[in-house]
Amino acid sequence: MQNIFLNFRQLLKGNVMSADKLFTVAGTATNSDGTTKARFANDLVARIKILNKAGCTNINLVELPRAMTKLQALQYLTEQGITEGDAGFAVASKLSEKSKVAKKGEIKVKAVKASAPKTTAKTAEKA
Repeated sequence: MQNIFLNFRQLLKGNVMSADKLFTVAGTATNSDGTTKARFANDLVARIKILNKAGCTNINLVELPRAMTKLQALQYLTEQGITEGDAGFAVASKLSEKSKVAKKGEIKVKAVKASAPKTTAKTAEKA
């Protein structure tokens, strides 16, 4: 039941696709208006063709060592030092955004010291 509730919440937020989807290609590309964005795909050649057709420049996509979520892929790109300049900023800002979303799902538990109830023993008096 809880899983259904979480999926419904994600559906309302519009995060269904990216929450569980895995990608094999990640990187950055600059749109025709000059904004640089992090990009994710599963087919390197097809994604490059789509980005070229859309007028993107500075396309820097790499194949990931294994299928990864967006958060994992962004962490991998940062660790590899693949991105620099505007592309580095785009990856860092998307990474911080995805990290905040991931932290929202965490539950903080506070431990409270438990104490046993005090009991008093009554003794029976002899009559």
